[in-house]
Amino acid sequence: MNPAMAARLYSTVQGNSMPAAPKPQAAAPTQGPGFAEILQSAVAQTADQTRTAEIQMAQNVQGQGNLIDVVTSISAAEASLETVLAVRDQVISAYKEIMAMPI
Repeated sequence: MNPAMAARLYSTVQGNSMPAAPKPQAAAPTQGPGFAEILQSAVAQTADQTRTAEIQMAQNVQGQGNLIDVVTSISAAEASLETVLAVRDQVISAYKEIMAMPI
């Protein structure tokens, strides 16, 4: 307990009114993006990677693309899709647990 608070409490107990000391302002926590924004970003990234893979495949079919680029872009799109699906599964699981909780 700091001395100013102790003096204020003593004054209150004794019946004297002592002006309250100003409270120190707590630093506002910096807030990052919310869950919805993160989820939207992940879905948008997955869609972009899927489009890139489709473009790479189309170029390869036309004889303009490189097979290594096609395989790399497909792998990136697949990994991104698996991540989004894993997050979806966890959200559904959490929702089911919350709904099963007794009130």
